[in-house]
Amino acid sequence: MSADSTAVTAPAPVDTAGAPDASPRGRHLGLALFVIAAAQLMVVLDGTITNIALPSIQTALDVSDANLAWIVNSYALAFGGLLLLGGRAGDLFGRRRMFQVGIALFTLASLLGGLAPNEGLLIGARVLQGVGAAVAAPSALSLIATTFPEGKPRNKAMGVYAAMAGIGATVGLLLGGILTDALDWRWVFFVNIPIGLAVLAGTRTLVEAERHRGRLDIPGTVTGTGGLIALVYGITRGGEHGWTDALTLTCFAVAAVLLVVFLLVQSRTAHPMMPLRLFKDRNRSGSYATMLFIGAGMMATFYFLTLYLQLILGYSAVRTGFANLPFSLGMGVAATVSAKLVTRLAPRLIAGPGLLIAAVGMFWFATLTPDSSYAGHLMPAMFVTALGLGMSFVPMTLGAVSGVGHQETGIASALLNTAQQIGGALGLAVLATISTSAANDRLPDAAASFYRAAATRDHGLLARAADAMTHGYTMAFVGAGAMFLAGLVVTGLAVTAGKQRTDEGAAPVHMG
Repeated sequence: MSADSTAVTAPAPVDTAGAPDASPRGRHLGLALFVIAAAQLMVVLDGTITNIALPSIQTALDVSDANLAWIVNSYALAFGGLLLLGGRAGDLFGRRRMFQVGIALFTLASLLGGLAPNEGLLIGARVLQGVGAAVAAPSALSLIATTFPEGKPRNKAMGVYAAMAGIGATVGLLLGGILTDALDWRWVFFVNIPIGLAVLAGTRTLVEAERHRGRLDIPGTVTGTGGLIALVYGITRGGEHGWTDALTLTCFAVAAVLLVVFLLVQSRTAHPMMPLRLFKDRNRSGSYATMLFIGAGMMATFYFLTLYLQLILGYSAVRTGFANLPFSLGMGVAATVSAKLVTRLAPRLIAGPGLLIAAVGMFWFATLTPDSSYAGHLMPAMFVTALGLGMSFVPMTLGAVSGVGHQETGIASALLNTAQQIGGALGLAVLATISTSAANDRLPDAAASFYRAAATRDHGLLARAADAMTHGYTMAFVGAGAMFLAGLVVTGLAVTAGKQRTDEGAAPVHMG
């Protein structure tokens, strides 16, 4: 999941006055571990649990195909765009305090999402969830260091924290299916409420970290996040209304201006949200760029496969959740193997083949038809794609923190997680546009025709609409495969470091 986004303010004095005693004596370490692990699981889980409920949400709230992607993207954009600011806020105002604020926001947003009567309020709730996650997630890793003594207790806590990042996506897929089928899609949001309240009640067991002096980079946050939102909206609108549409062109112009201003602000402010000096290292920049492409292809994979399984093959939500298990199995196996290989091989010799394998898996998905079988087509393609992605995560994470001073490993890792989240939002916007356009080229208003045919039991129209929508999904898979190949090219050209040690201090990356 997200890393400890420690701001780079080494020269600034540390304010330790009034800081709580960091001694773990008398503290319930078991409860503290539960609090941090539950919070990590909740934030990671929310990246996938909503995917399974998308078809049900679309039907219940009459969400258009174009806006459906925003239910996923709004969370990713807010989370990725504010992650670094959340880490900086923890430095300045106290990590336990900001952890509490973030979990409270996330819990409130989950309640609002579950009660949302329309797509606009649901998307707004998803944005608030992303804000809460961005505030809480960077503090969790630091609170492990301040709450648990060195040695076995801290190592155990770190292991549990990393495990939550690995199993969160799987739990999200399964739990999303069970809740949607057994109760209602709204419970994929309501389930966070008891977890969030339990986490808040247990935060008193956590030990506050030291606070640093400085200030928040508000101009950088506004220009950077605003530019990304304008860019994603422009891509989405362009696919729906045409690339010469006045508002589409305006969005692209605004995005260009805001992102340029963002870079200028980062280069001149004393306390940048994204220190540009971290990009001077070729290997680190290559790792960030590669993770951007990985996030783009991976998020789109979960999104379109969910729609294909439920709409085209007619799977229930819970069956869809179980059908995605080969992803988790493949990623787990490959990540374990690559963690051992990084001490023997250069990162690009592991990540490069991994991305090639992932691209093969995506092109395999691109051969789907409305009649494809799960066992003979989908399951092996899922496993192959997951193997490739799992091989790439560990070397890219190590590449992001290699050669970084200890005080900067947090923000270096956080930038990698930010790249994955932002890449996912941008990739989904692009590929959803490609998918919708391809489907509509084959059958005008393919999605609307599909739902109309299903309601009227017009089997002829239903078959044509299913064929058109499947064609759209396969074109998106081709695009995702191209993104993995682009990541392969970047890795080959930019990530030239030799074999690395595995104790560089990298935080777990959100895989899902």
